[in-house]
Amino acid sequence: MEDPAATEAVSGLMGGLQRRLLALLLLPFGLVMLVSGWLHYQAAGTAAVQQDQRLTRLAPMLGDSVVSALEPTEAGDILDTPRPVLLLAPPVDEFLNERERRTGYSILSANGKLLLGDPWLPTVLPATAEPEFMSLTDGGITYRLIALRVQTAAGELIVQLADGSDARQQWLHTVVTRVLVPNLLLMVVALMGIRWAVGRALKPLMKLKAAVERRSPRDLSPLAHEAIPAEVRPLVHSLNRLFELVNAQAEAQRRFVADAAHQLRTPIAGLQAQIEAWGQAANGLGAQDTLALKVEQIVRLRHACRRTSQLANQLLALSRADATMAASQAMQCVDLMALSENVLAMHLDAAQAKHIDLGLEAWPAQVEGHEWLLREMLINLVDNAIRYTPARGVVTVRCGAQAGLAWLEVEDSGPGIPSAEHDRVLERFYRLPGTLTEGNGLGLAIADEIARAHATQLVLSSGADGAGLLVRVVFGAPG
Repeated sequence: MEDPAATEAVSGLMGGLQRRLLALLLLPFGLVMLVSGWLHYQAAGTAAVQQDQRLTRLAPMLGDSVVSALEPTEAGDILDTPRPVLLLAPPVDEFLNERERRTGYSILSANGKLLLGDPWLPTVLPATAEPEFMSLTDGGITYRLIALRVQTAAGELIVQLADGSDARQQWLHTVVTRVLVPNLLLMVVALMGIRWAVGRALKPLMKLKAAVERRSPRDLSPLAHEAIPAEVRPLVHSLNRLFELVNAQAEAQRRFVADAAHQLRTPIAGLQAQIEAWGQAANGLGAQDTLALKVEQIVRLRHACRRTSQLANQLLALSRADATMAASQAMQCVDLMALSENVLAMHLDAAQAKHIDLGLEAWPAQVEGHEWLLREMLINLVDNAIRYTPARGVVTVRCGAQAGLAWLEVEDSGPGIPSAEHDRVLERFYRLPGTLTEGNGLGLAIADEIARAHATQLVLSSGADGAGLLVRVVFGAPG
């Protein structure tokens, strides 16, 4: 059954793309129409100027076409002025014939009386020898008219010549038929084509949407991108990258929960066994023996509780040190010298209990990072060093900066770690075979996880004179 929300989203996507494509297409179409109209208007203006120039050339020829005049011979003749005899010059004759029904001419007397020609032409009486132009409309046709006062064989006459092919009245018709109508038809075709093209172009996206909707929430495998258009592949790559990060975080959380459940089972079982043994032993002993047993059992219970508490704190620190979680929080400038002094003060009592010389060699150094994580990292390194360093040993914390890089290191005089085991000891819950000192195998793993969250890692090596362990962390340039 189709999801209405999904259908609405797809329709919105289709409509949005269609509107954008339509707007993007209408803009150039409109510009083309404006430019075409302007060009046609300019061409019409040029044609109109050429038309005026042609009429200016033909009007004197029309005057020269008058070769003589006929005098009135009858007393009752209506002619009171000589009628001119007209022999049209070839250019004028050609002009009148090639534009049949769109031309006209008239020859007037000096005072404006029609002698020859078309009576529908208006009478224009030029005051000078310069030609006069005017536009007139007759029968739905716009004419361009020239009137010129000339000296002919019949005396001074006024000749008029009209041309109905006025380009300035044709330009609007040309623009409509050659620009507006074709572009409007093209727009209609484009509207239908856009809908078809968008629907076809979005088919891969619709398939991608369907593939994502069919997935289980636990399926974070990469999306196939072979059939995806090149423009959408960056989005698919980004989604695959996001799936990879989410999968890594989910896997880290699953691993953490499994490890926590496994590791907490042992101390909790020990606590339960101690309590049950205490209760069973106390039933068959006297008061004095019961008191001694209570003291011994309390010591064991306290030890088991401390170990459980330490394990719970380390598991919490390991969870908080997850690189994917730390990356989502803003970094700040951390003073490694002040941080080292603070952590050193926290471990003075533990060092004095084992008569360990706990020292600090610090130089000013700053790094961009998460202060609470860096403190947790240094706490684990110092605690690990004190735990595995024998009595009357030496543990030294150092920090400084060189060549623009800040560094932090912890060195102890303990048994050290063989070079072949340097990678293994950074794994969670791994402990060197034969290790007698109590621990959970999380100290170095937590420190390394925090280092990786700061784009670096722990570097393990032997201490001074090849004895003990030196753990060093080098940070990139701040900010």
